Amino acid sequence: MSPHRRPRRTAALVSAAAVTALLATGCSSSGSGSDDPNAKITLSVGDFGTFGYKEAGLFDEYMKAHPNITITENTTTQEGDYWTALQTRLSGGGLDDIQALEVSRIALATSDQLSGAFTDMSKAAGVEKDAYLPWKWQQATTADGRTIGLGTDVGPMAICYRQDLFAAAGLPSDPAQVSALWAGDWAKYVETGRQFQAKAPKGTYFMDTATGLYNGVVSSSAEQYYRKGKLAYQDSAGVRSGWKLAAEAVQAGVTQGLKEFDTPWQTAFSNSTFATTVCPSWQQANIEKFSGPGNAGKWNIAQAPAAGNWGGSFLAVPASGKHVAQAQALAVWLTAPEQQAKVFQKVGNIPANQKAYALPGVTDFTNPYIGPKAPTGQIFSTAAKAITPAETGPHHGDLHGAFSNGVLLMEQNHKSADEAWAATLKQVASSVQ
Repeated sequence: MSPHRRPRRTAALVSAAAVTALLATGCSSSGSGSDDPNAKITLSVGDFGTFGYKEAGLFDEYMKAHPNITITENTTTQEGDYWTALQTRLSGGGLDDIQALEVSRIALATSDQLSGAFTDMSKAAGVEKDAYLPWKWQQATTADGRTIGLGTDVGPMAICYRQDLFAAAGLPSDPAQVSALWAGDWAKYVETGRQFQAKAPKGTYFMDTATGLYNGVVSSSAEQYYRKGKLAYQDSAGVRSGWKLAAEAVQAGVTQGLKEFDTPWQTAFSNSTFATTVCPSWQQANIEKFSGPGNAGKWNIAQAPAAGNWGGSFLAVPASGKHVAQAQALAVWLTAPEQQAKVFQKVGNIPANQKAYALPGVTDFTNPYIGPKAPTGQIFSTAAKAITPAETGPHHGDLHGAFSNGVLLMEQNHKSADEAWAATLKQVASSVQ
């Protein structure tokens, strides 16, 4: 999902030696299944969060067209748990026929140590390289030109907000006017939080968590955790800016201090205790799920202060699978524009296949739960096209998680910005080689 809709918990950082061991056992064999194209087989899809395939009826649609194929989905709620389990299965067996890979893991998956565990999807029948966003295709391409995954979605950001709470605090509630409050500057988003908090309805906060703010700032920054192939988190402009603004939000008391995706965060939606959340496209599914029918029509959507990508995933086919050709065919079909458009309309995951943007119900899509009159599809598709992805590296996902947890030290453990920064650097230094 990415995203999307992509609940994530930090997994343990992986050493190069461990990855090499995984590869040695994970791709010791390969298979294409039966030569009989009509042989009855089962294809398993391993993913996390909400990819939307079941919700959009895609598995049923594919099985109806291919009556000899049964599809099972093995879904893990937290991406961190999924990634940990995937590494174990690469080493010990039990891989699914299709494995999802989150964007923060793709640099490691395409590395020399691990990429051989997956097939080259650029050679799969029916794949159209030019249909995918160029930067998305490149993210899953190895140094020697193999593309190990097909993009499912991307995570362009917006700000989702409670228009009723904005109005109660004396702020505009129209999407265009709200977008103008923080246009081009995340610092203005924090300043709007101060204005909201000054007149906020009792028991409400401007934002759910400063970690969301941190992730939004970093995800829209040209420089994040790597610079020219080397770790740069200590002096990265994006990390420093995100940390500074997160600290300001905590100090100003405009954040509820929740941990994203945990139970208190989920119940806060239905309890209406915060007014905004940084909103990658996949977040729409979480808002509707956790806010409940009683809050329908109260949420709306505005442009984020800056374009950036938070989340998004790929479908990869392990080389050791029993039904490689059939798994590739399913992955190609699931990531085709028509199917990605259906997923977007159902759960809000913005397509990585740019041909989907021209299909009805994508760019002109309006979310019946979130801002039924807001140009949701236009906001997200425009943001997707404006994304300039930053350099990533093997430890990107774990670093992102570690610094997010560092922000939580300020929010939940009441550490100062300097104390939390020092603790985060110490934790990262002991884990990253």
